[in-house]
Amino acid sequence: MSTDQKQALIDGLNKDLAGELGAVIQYTTYAAVANGVHRPTLVGFFQGEIPDELGHAQFLANKIAALGGTPTTQPDPVKVGATNRELLELVLEAESRAIQNYTERVSQAEAVGDIGLKVQLEDQIRDETNHREETMRLLEQTSSQGL
Repeated sequence: MSTDQKQALIDGLNKDLAGELGAVIQYTTYAAVANGVHRPTLVGFFQGEIPDELGHAQFLANKIAALGGTPTTQPDPVKVGATNRELLELVLEAESRAIQNYTERVSQAEAVGDIGLKVQLEDQIRDETNHREETMRLLEQTSSQGL
């Protein structure tokens, strides 16, 4: 692995780590601000996602350190919607962005021959895809209910 490739991978993983740290904050905040008759469902959904995002963040921090980098402590900024629907739409955007970023990172891991990282990132893509699909179902189910 060339020094440039290694640094690009570390930089990309730090970008992903910032996203995961932001996701923990996002889900924690959204669980607190969800309201109305759908609050119990949304609180359960948002809180249920936090352990996955924390696990992703821990894996990324460990991998960055193993590669000789320093894990970021700065999360991506979190937007807070004014309605439950906006909260879900923002989650959908964040999950889609995470999938796109991890897909790029899979290519980088493959290019440097780190098959273990490639497989782990593919697992994280699976998790994020499941989160995105569940969010889409919540949006679809509640669109007629004035969420």
